[in-house]
Amino acid sequence: MTTEAEVILTARDVHRTFGGVRAVDVDHFEIRRGSIVALIGPNGAGKTTFFNLLTGFEKADGGSWTFEGQELAGKHAYAIAQAGMVRTFQSARVFPRLTVTDNVRLGAQHQKGEQLWRAPFAGAWRSQDQQLAVRAAELVDWVGLGAKAGDFAGTLSGGQRKLLELARSVMSSPSLLMLDEPMAGVNPALRQALLDKISELPGEGITVLFVEHDMDVVSAVSDRVVCMAEGTIIASGTAGEVAADERVIEAYLGGSSGDLRDHDRNAAPDAAPHEDVPVHDETADPVTGRPEPGPRDLHAGDPPAGDEPAGGATT
Repeated sequence: MTTEAEVILTARDVHRTFGGVRAVDVDHFEIRRGSIVALIGPNGAGKTTFFNLLTGFEKADGGSWTFEGQELAGKHAYAIAQAGMVRTFQSARVFPRLTVTDNVRLGAQHQKGEQLWRAPFAGAWRSQDQQLAVRAAELVDWVGLGAKAGDFAGTLSGGQRKLLELARSVMSSPSLLMLDEPMAGVNPALRQALLDKISELPGEGITVLFVEHDMDVVSAVSDRVVCMAEGTIIASGTAGEVAADERVIEAYLGGSSGDLRDHDRNAAPDAAPHEDVPVHDETADPVTGRPEPGPRDLHAGDPPAGDEPAGGATT
């Protein structure tokens, strides 16, 4: 039996309705500390909406969820991030006119130099700022972007931006990192690098919940898989158990149900190549969810066509 100390996130009776359609209707959901949990389901199953509810980007019609024993229902997105529950988005969000390293540094929470009364006095924050610079450089190297540390983030490809977003999220020192389709649009040259870094997160004390469609990815890194369909959770277990569940197969009918049965926990990723698509930054802070003031040119950071492996290395 799972003890309360082993559970980092618990959600009960969480529901959300749009135009009379109940998009999310989750009776019970929990994540054990130190695990990697995959949330799967067909398009329209309610996965991203459930993410948005838990992280404060949308308001639930009802229900409750606790994180590290703290009730988070009704909290703003920035407060939930400050509590240690941090999320990424399907389209990587970067600040295109800041360097890769500066993008990562922005993820750090409780920076003394951001406080109005301390900002004019460099002595009050210089030491912490130097420590953050070292930590940001370490994370840039960790995700394989060291050779591009001084480049503007707007010059990165879509896959490299995903790596950058992962580094920035880890910079915020989360207890739970929620990744929304981290492999979407990532070129195979960077796909394995991103997968490897996600698998290392529990060793850094970070629990992971991620939304994913690719069963190869799910089987390769997840300790537990949860499947949603029509807003509800229909199955939970190992990748092999969930893939063999008739309810899951039925939910995926019209696709390749045979593929679902064939995957297990140790399956190697060999999916067909995906295009590493260009993406645009958004107007919301990727860590806190707060919108940035003033007009933004969303096309200013359009990356060049094509992609290369992280750090410019060949694979």
